Amino acid sequence: MQISFERDEQYFQQLAAPWDRLLEKSVTRAPFLLHAFQLNWWRTRGGGEWPQAELMLALGHEPDGELAAIAPLFLTGDRAERPILMLLGSIEIADVLDLIGSRDALEQFIPMLLESLEQGLPERRASLDLYNLPEGSITRELMRTAAENRGWTIKEQRLQPSPYVALSTSWDAYLDNIDSKQRRELKRKMRRADSYPASVEWHLSQADGNLHAEVDAFLDLMALDPEKRSFLTESMRAHFHGLAQAAADGGWLQLAMLEVSGQPAFGYFNFDYDGKLWVYNSGFDPDHASLSPGWVLMGHLIQWAIDHQIREVDFLRGDEEYKYRLGGIDRWVTRMVLSR
Repeated sequence: MQISFERDEQYFQQLAAPWDRLLEKSVTRAPFLLHAFQLNWWRTRGGGEWPQAELMLALGHEPDGELAAIAPLFLTGDRAERPILMLLGSIEIADVLDLIGSRDALEQFIPMLLESLEQGLPERRASLDLYNLPEGSITRELMRTAAENRGWTIKEQRLQPSPYVALSTSWDAYLDNIDSKQRRELKRKMRRADSYPASVEWHLSQADGNLHAEVDAFLDLMALDPEKRSFLTESMRAHFHGLAQAAADGGWLQLAMLEVSGQPAFGYFNFDYDGKLWVYNSGFDPDHASLSPGWVLMGHLIQWAIDHQIREVDFLRGDEEYKYRLGGIDRWVTRMVLSR
């Protein structure tokens, strides 16, 4: 395998097809690693999170030229202005990150990556600061071994739980697998929505609809939360719009809205990818709190997922109570810092 480093955004744009083919056989498959997600993240610098950043894609190619491994990195500085290399998507925007490639490919690629950083690049003093690696990813083991062999220091920490629910083959079977109290509560909330004085309906965004307006409606719901309102800068809104369009074009967007009398009450911005439903973000009108619209909409989405042979709902990072009440089981994402 040969390793090269690419810094040109135009070259990055042209990698879409081989990038996503490689992701299909990668050790970690997540929508945050799709080329369209990563390119949109780079164009907005994570919705403005990283205004000072230099692209640095580390690519491994087989002798025949086939792309075999990717470390999608960017160069920036820490608070002490020391150079650090981070994964595109760090830290807030992408819940699951990793290197891209099969286990066999990464076994060759990772030692080469550290050797190249150490010997041949201006960034040889840079640390690798890898956020949101799945705790079970082989990348962590391979990085640890390669770093130890070269005398690098290694620091690791658990960051956040990322609860998930493995889905059954039917709605009734799913309900049977969650706590009896929560099963009764979910059924009660959904029945109450059916008999609500105002009409309660939910729908998914249509590919031929006005996506820009639907994303704006979702972001307006998000902005009703003061904390999320401060998060939704102009750059962050551009990130969401670009991401929604890219995901819709790729067929992996699921934008769901619950409406009361035709007005948005709760929205989920999700991804439908690799046989899983990834719950990315939500927006809520507190005027409809008595309806428990988040529970109602998620109940419908779980039913939809089961009907469409989705095998898992990944609630992504965060330990919000509702995730566990709906049957969530913890997985963890981690941080790994490797320094010379």
